[in-house]
Amino acid sequence: MEKYVINGGKPLQGEVDISGAKNAAVAIIPAALMVDGVCRIENMPQISDTDMLLTILTHLGAEVKLINESTIEIDSRNVKFSDAPFDLMRKIRASYYLIGAMLSRFGSAKTTMPGGCNFGVRPIDQHIKGMTALGADIEVKNGFVYAEAPDGRLHGAKIYLDKVSVGATMNIILAATLASGRTIIENAAREPHIVDLANFLNSMGADIRGAGTDTVKVNGVDRLHGGSYSIIPDQIEAGTYMVAAAATGGEVLIKNVIPKHLECISAKLRETGTIVLEYEDSVLVKGNGNLRKANVKTLPYPGFPTDMQPQMGALLSMASGTSVITEGIYDNRFRYT
Repeated sequence: MEKYVINGGKPLQGEVDISGAKNAAVAIIPAALMVDGVCRIENMPQISDTDMLLTILTHLGAEVKLINESTIEIDSRNVKFSDAPFDLMRKIRASYYLIGAMLSRFGSAKTTMPGGCNFGVRPIDQHIKGMTALGADIEVKNGFVYAEAPDGRLHGAKIYLDKVSVGATMNIILAATLASGRTIIENAAREPHIVDLANFLNSMGADIRGAGTDTVKVNGVDRLHGGSYSIIPDQIEAGTYMVAAAATGGEVLIKNVIPKHLECISAKLRETGTIVLEYEDSVLVKGNGNLRKANVKTLPYPGFPTDMQPQMGALLSMASGTSVITEGIYDNRFRYT
């Protein structure tokens, strides 16, 4: 059994470069299936989810080339429709993006229900609602998702999401990109990785507007061409280092970030008495060893991210006074306590 041995009690000092955003990468990799050409993707995080998705694409016939530790090339020109490897799909939540990508490319998809982390009830009903509005016939049976566009191509539609859903917003964008006509997604999620997916697709010839707002408009195109793109920095990785610096009373310069994406985290750290200085593409965090209480409620972006809630909980356990943390996204997020 592998284990980590951490000898703590020392302030963290130094600099760290942040990797590419996991939540953007796991949607951009399936999006590469839709491209009639070669995609060069930089700032790709080296994590198990991206490795598994790249393996799935290879199984479907894509050529994947590792240029360096954070740059890959994906050539999907020779991809043919087939069932994805279900054993891998069951392991990662983000496998559901293959539904939108394969429907968009082939007019058909067969996948498993998504796996991955267990934070309680995480249904895909809004994904199905969106795909159905675009003209897909969808059946969920025995743990599999069967999706088919009867005419071989999806068509544009106006879609209102009953709840703000990052995954559904991104999946519908994928499905609508190569559909005929215009798609309007209302009550869309606004997370930075949604904007990053839209920017990736637009750089390959898509016509997506309004990403980052609650109304996204997708004008379908006939094909996507190859190109190069760099994934945004990971908000959660950066936030984790920020909290670690504050918790240890250290001083850490966190590089390769977009400070605007970290504003909700920076604001809460400042409430605890931590110094946070923002620069063009970096933030400097200085802990003072005398943390104050703060209340945190997780919300969709631009609110405080649910993925930062456990880290913030650990920090606030060291603060003077009583802090209150309210989870507004996942019902089982407190399982770590």
